[in-house]
Amino acid sequence: MLSIVPTPIGNLADITLRALEVLKKAEMILCEDTRRTQTLLRHFEIQKPLLSCHEHSSPHRLEEILILLREGKHLALVSDGGMPLVSDPGFQVVHAVLQEKLLWEVLPGPSAVITALVLSGLPTDSFCFFGFLSNKGQRRRHELESLVDREETLIFFESPFRVVKMLQDMLDVLGDREAAVARELTKKFEEVLRGNLSELIKELTQKPRKGEIVVLVSGKGRKQVLPREVVS
Repeated sequence: MLSIVPTPIGNLADITLRALEVLKKAEMILCEDTRRTQTLLRHFEIQKPLLSCHEHSSPHRLEEILILLREGKHLALVSDGGMPLVSDPGFQVVHAVLQEKLLWEVLPGPSAVITALVLSGLPTDSFCFFGFLSNKGQRRRHELESLVDREETLIFFESPFRVVKMLQDMLDVLGDREAAVARELTKKFEEVLRGNLSELIKELTQKPRKGEIVVLVSGKGRKQVLPREVVS
């Protein structure tokens, strides 16, 4: 059995009772960064062998995981935070498990995408998540051009070091739409900035922010729903 286990995106108190139960029962835990997962497990006094599973893992590692599952082992797959497979290399493992027709399950739990969407104040009736856009300016603009006519709320992850450039490209390609920048969700310094793209660019240029960031942009033709000034 392979269990897909969401973990907190910041506040460790957000872990579910079911997630803790599975992590305690699993015979091994697959993770992106063993150091981050070890910190989580130590907090909840769980001791389990860890096996790294990330985008740079060799094909041999995937076969090693499949052998354990074929032997009847119970493995838990976690990411560094949130739901595994969302902007995360765990998809390769799940795809292989599906091909082999092995047992697997998914636990509900913390998600930066959904948390940011609800906090943003932007429409939640229809939305789409695109992960990280390209870090190359021209390619990023091409990616945004393909989204110009989308009417749902658009959601992205971004580095704090590139977020202003990303917002500027959005302003140039999408127009001055309403948007939100959510950072450090569920953590001590959680903050959500809301306003038009031009307002957010000005705010983040004058006062750069650090931390993990989610950017949300209103879809085409959506009516105004946010206050006219950037607020936190």
